[in-house]
Amino acid sequence: MKTAVVILNWNGKKFLSQFMPSVIANTSLIDNEIVVADNGSTDGSVDLLREQFPEVKVVLLDQNYGFAGGYNKALEQVEAENFLLLNSDVEVTPGWLDTLNAYMDANRQVAACQPKIRAYGNKEYFEHAGAAGGFIDKYGFPYCRGRVFSTVEKDESQYDEVTEIFWATGACMMMRSDIFRKMGGFDDQFFAHMEEIDLCWRINSRGYKIVCVPQSVVYHVGGGTLNAEHPRKTYLNFRNNLLMLYKNLAQSELQKVLNARFLFDYVAALQMLLTGKFKNAQAVLKARGDFRKMKADFEPKRRENLLYATCTGCSQVLKRSIVLEYYIRKKRFYSELK
Repeated sequence: MKTAVVILNWNGKKFLSQFMPSVIANTSLIDNEIVVADNGSTDGSVDLLREQFPEVKVVLLDQNYGFAGGYNKALEQVEAENFLLLNSDVEVTPGWLDTLNAYMDANRQVAACQPKIRAYGNKEYFEHAGAAGGFIDKYGFPYCRGRVFSTVEKDESQYDEVTEIFWATGACMMMRSDIFRKMGGFDDQFFAHMEEIDLCWRINSRGYKIVCVPQSVVYHVGGGTLNAEHPRKTYLNFRNNLLMLYKNLAQSELQKVLNARFLFDYVAALQMLLTGKFKNAQAVLKARGDFRKMKADFEPKRRENLLYATCTGCSQVLKRSIVLEYYIRKKRFYSELK
């Protein structure tokens, strides 16, 4: 099997009904397969798949293990050269998978890739979660070609070159299955959010490459499970980002970065408080508290990551603060950060 397109579903019957036809219509099933891993849904998702999409393989999980745990458990039951992780709220286009397969076949040093991701609701613009490839700054804050914080660019072919990136989005990510397993998959303890950046950090630090192949295009709804303002999402993003830094940063950088994050995070919480987002401010404080409690459990993972890292720096990491670049220096576009 060349590629298994694996969609993790949890009570996403609406999205499966809406977007599965585009996946089936634009995916050759001669050398590829489509798999839906169901995270213990209770909304009739599995019945829908069996009745309307019999060509789709279904992997049943007994409960909701989140994005990280759900994919880890599902991919144990899937055999293919490549895994293509796809959100259920994504519309694909003709040639989307063939283009990615061809690139991976021709570039064996590349471990993972993503297509160009545009917004389903406004198709001329990039989509927040991934756009034309992901990066982070020195303090762990993520941004993309085509999207920096809340500024999303119109796609005018400005990012149409294949480019090495720091992270590929979990909304649509292709990865060699042997690399996924060699890296240990996603970190189950993250549950959801930041897990793909954490995995991509391991891939980068061990000498592999990740790229965006913008000749493949998909359209993503985004926020299908939790919208951007939900306190639960705020909590997971802040907590997991701190855990990711702790797991992966070189010893010489760790304390300096964590000290700076202390300031950045409390400023963020204060800003949320002043704008009436009380639950979000509480979520940031809880995230920091839980990070402190969880650090000891992550010490073995940190030791392992540092042991196997072949490089501690990465050219895809911005050596400055994206927060200061965006809010103080008013650099709102990826092209302005060069």
